[in-house]
Amino acid sequence: MPGKPRSEDLRVRAIAAVLEEGLSRLEAARRFKVGDASVIRWVAVYEESGRTQPLNSGGDKRSKLKQHRDWLLALRRAENDLTLEAVAARLLQEKGVKADASMLSRFFASEGISFKKKRARQRTGTAGRGRGARRMEKDAA
Repeated sequence: MPGKPRSEDLRVRAIAAVLEEGLSRLEAARRFKVGDASVIRWVAVYEESGRTQPLNSGGDKRSKLKQHRDWLLALRRAENDLTLEAVAARLLQEKGVKADASMLSRFFASEGISFKKKRARQRTGTAGRGRGARRMEKDAA
């Protein structure tokens, strides 16, 4: 899990050490006790855009599937044997929305719908270990 962004003041000082004092990015990282990759990234972003502030974190993480809720639920009612991968393919084909199985799983779980396997598809017991197998072993002895 990423930590909190470093302060803008620290970023400005590290960028200045590289661009104005002539320190290498690695030397600046050691001076300010931050990761090498951080200083490399800060300088690159500053050179490209002039930005020194960290990007906002968090934000609105609403599902892009909510706007297609009615369509997805109708599809599930009409064809309840579709796999999540098949639903994702249909969603891309018919609505142009790219979604993966885990995203669809979270959506359907929030709607109270699960994709359980049918009883006919569940595994049977281990071969040769049922009651009949035990009887055969006793008879052989």
